Amino acid sequence: MNRLATSVADKPAPQETTRHGNWWVQAALLSVLIGLLYYSILGQLILEWWRDPNFSHGFLVPAFSAFIVWRNRRELAALPLVSSWSGLAIIIGALAMLIVGVLGAEFFLSRCSFVFLLAGLIVFFLGWRHFRSVLFPWAFLFFMIPIPAIIFNQIAFPLQFVAARLADSLLTLLGVPVLREGNIIQLPTITLEVAEACSGIRSLMSLGALAVIYGYFLEPRAFRRVLLALAAIPIAVVANGLRVMGTGLAGYYWDPEKAEGFFHEFSGWVIFVISLALLLAFHAVLRWVWRPRAGTKQ
Repeated sequence: MNRLATSVADKPAPQETTRHGNWWVQAALLSVLIGLLYYSILGQLILEWWRDPNFSHGFLVPAFSAFIVWRNRRELAALPLVSSWSGLAIIIGALAMLIVGVLGAEFFLSRCSFVFLLAGLIVFFLGWRHFRSVLFPWAFLFFMIPIPAIIFNQIAFPLQFVAARLADSLLTLLGVPVLREGNIIQLPTITLEVAEACSGIRSLMSLGALAVIYGYFLEPRAFRRVLLALAAIPIAVVANGLRVMGTGLAGYYWDPEKAEGFFHEFSGWVIFVISLALLLAFHAVLRWVWRPRAGTKQ
């Protein structure tokens, strides 16, 4: 009799089992609907990650966000489910962004609408406490979206002049005769133009994303994580100036054709590695400046 009572007590109630099954059915139907809405937009985004090395870090972004959510899965499961109708307003706003982006052929709006749609779904079904708990991995998803053209053009042009001015100063310091006019650098054997592709803004996005990932895993303090992310901006600018300087040195002392060809392409990877090294060095300086005193914990 006791065994029978125990067996019956261990079985889930029919109503609970039905609700659990309905939840999976609803989640599957919702996933199919979202897939129908965004399959073309997300497919083009993945192709852009694959074709453009400047945005290849996009593959890491959703994987990193998913890892953070999985790592905190127990804390998230312990939160109460308090759905909020305000999430429906976010969902409607995200769908409106999708419509405007599709009609206006604006990829940035269409892709951002997917991220906001995720926020609305979390708030609507789980509540604001769940959304606050996943705010960091959700916000990190914006790193997977390439910069819109209107912002790219506004930032890239000043960065071209910064890179040209920095390369000019470094080449002069090394004794190389150089004449700069705007973003054009003239040497006796080669003329360099710091174009939009050489502005460094795209490598800035990649380095910024990696700085956030690096800070999350290797820096326990939130304040220093923010400093690491912000440091990616001047590091990317300096590294890009070094790249232009290296191209000028190769054209002056070696071969102008090879400098503008193989060396210019290959130096992009080298400079990115140097950028990571500078980021590590900056982190070491931060840890040294704010090193724990005797008797305190870091």
